[in-house]
Amino acid sequence: CVTLDAQAACQDATVTQELLKEGFHRDLLVKVELSVAEEDAGGCAVAARTRLPPGIYVDPDELASLQQHNLTKAVLIPDVIDVEAPEYLAADLLVLLRMEPDPRCSRCFRAALPVHGRYHRPAEESKEALVALKSPEVLICCCDNRLSAECWKPAEVEAPCSGKNDGPCQWYSVTHRPVHEESILRVPVGLRQHSSLVCAVTLLATALCSSLILAAVCKYGHFS
Repeated sequence: CVTLDAQAACQDATVTQELLKEGFHRDLLVKVELSVAEEDAGGCAVAARTRLPPGIYVDPDELASLQQHNLTKAVLIPDVIDVEAPEYLAADLLVLLRMEPDPRCSRCFRAALPVHGRYHRPAEESKEALVALKSPEVLICCCDNRLSAECWKPAEVEAPCSGKNDGPCQWYSVTHRPVHEESILRVPVGLRQHSSLVCAVTLLATALCSSLILAAVCKYGHFS
């Protein structure tokens, strides 16, 4: 591994965050470009630590499946999440997302994570709820552990640099320049004036389905 000199360490990073796809089910794409020499970036691991607001969540089962196929590396805090809870009953979620080197750029790292929008309360006029996702904190860990403490602040992260179970090491918080201060997730919501219609249709559909099930049971069921 190599040592980042003080001049390189005091330079910042550029962060780009995008929400891909439309609707409730999206992909969060995070890209980081370090302002260091190309040969220095090779000895370091990079991660993004972001706080998801209550309107967005990560499905732990989906994440576990992706990790089994080595498609993403992320840690959720807390790791137990109620995926059925609406936005107004949910809490923030902290995500530590390990980033992979970009083969097209030796100083660049990227990672993607599937995220989902929660149901919101019906609105008066707008058909969309806006959920603001702040730019993530960039963390870096170099295997020689000799980064300049004058430039980067130590971060409290209990995770190995290499991604293997070789014990924790010191991560540092990197000064960064976000391309956008925040990303906006637009979640479809219902209108309050439609509440009566929705309730009536739901009640009729429930009654119809229950009648069909009861009729099938009476016709084809075997009773002793």
